[in-house]
Amino acid sequence: MKFNKICVLGLGYIGLPTASTFAAYGLQVVGVDINRQVIRTLQNGGLHLYEPGLRTVVEAALKSGNLTVAPQPEPAEAFIIAVPTPFRHDQTGEYQGLPYKKADMKAVTAAAEAIVPHLQKGNLVVLESTSPPRTTIDLVAPILEKSGLKTGQDFYLCYSPERVLPGQILRELIENARVVGGITPESAQAGRDLYATFVKGEIHLTDATTAEMVKLMENTTRDINIAIANEFARLADRFGTNIWEAIRLANLHPRIDILTPGPGVGGHCISVDPWFLVESAPELTPLIQTARRVNDSQPGFVVDLVQRALGTLEGKCIAALGLSYKPDVDDLRESPAVETARLLAAAGAQVHCYEPFKPEADLPGLTLTPDLPTALEGADALLLLVNHTQFRRLDPPGIRDLSGLKVIIDTVNGLPAGDWETAGFRIFRLGDNQE
Repeated sequence: MKFNKICVLGLGYIGLPTASTFAAYGLQVVGVDINRQVIRTLQNGGLHLYEPGLRTVVEAALKSGNLTVAPQPEPAEAFIIAVPTPFRHDQTGEYQGLPYKKADMKAVTAAAEAIVPHLQKGNLVVLESTSPPRTTIDLVAPILEKSGLKTGQDFYLCYSPERVLPGQILRELIENARVVGGITPESAQAGRDLYATFVKGEIHLTDATTAEMVKLMENTTRDINIAIANEFARLADRFGTNIWEAIRLANLHPRIDILTPGPGVGGHCISVDPWFLVESAPELTPLIQTARRVNDSQPGFVVDLVQRALGTLEGKCIAALGLSYKPDVDDLRESPAVETARLLAAAGAQVHCYEPFKPEADLPGLTLTPDLPTALEGADALLLLVNHTQFRRLDPPGIRDLSGLKVIIDTVNGLPAGDWETAGFRIFRLGDNQE
């Protein structure tokens, strides 16, 4: 198939880079978002999210005229759905007395319904949003068929998951292998033709439900591996040893690759996707459920570490550095750092949060500061929650002279203990109980 005009629904961390990349390769692209503030921001030359290199690509795409933005879809030859699939906040499931989280598919449903008036014979629709298995077949296809057209006969339908790393999205969109799952083999081929516009990695064709499983399996495997690292950190704390040294030595084995522990797991993928498998088959997923609960409870373990370091939390002032879910990005979705800060505040601490990539974030119940010196004012302890590059470069004597605090709590092994101890600090690290 040849494509001249496409419509991308959802202009978030995946949709906007995808739309801009297609435009950069010469296609006419309409980027759609129901958030009119997002549309206004883009039309006025702004950007509503941070991703290295994205501003340059978006500005070039808009200036060329290949990319336009609008609140509603338009007729096109292909439609890509890249909208959020968060948790439902109004309902959870339960299996054997334990709750599990359920996917909120309202945005996918609304996007598919918005395409229906514009769907024509020969069009291609691709769902990219991470979804529970069979979403393409059981949810999206019936909605699109309200147009009077038949899936796989009159139009093509695929599932193709994004598999990119925040901070490297623009490069990985192009270079990574792509999985395209079609409702029919012809649909998968149409999807390959679309992504071949810019994808340099291999494009692998399969069926839609297999493609949905691929994305969920990738992130669930990662979540389980992080969960065992976090449990190892708790064990090291119990046994009075250093988890970071233990992991380094264990990973010398050629068939071992233990990941690093931390305050938990966040983002819109690893902390979310495993629940989609649990929701679909709770009786078959005890390991996945346990791993999720381990990682979701890790902020509580950090709070306990802070309390041990300070003796009490009531009335203590803590400078919490980093709120994003991973280093050097501005994405706060499902961030364990945010959850840790909230738990500390609920326990009676005064928490001054500093997130350099999003200093003006709106987080009810938390106090965000515009810079590091403000966060350190009156602080009893510095709590490193995210391993941002600029935090790893902090100067211990400078922090001592600026703040007067004496306690450092490092949850990500980002600060060299020797340097801080030499400067007169007491340093507590996650999984390093040497008392």
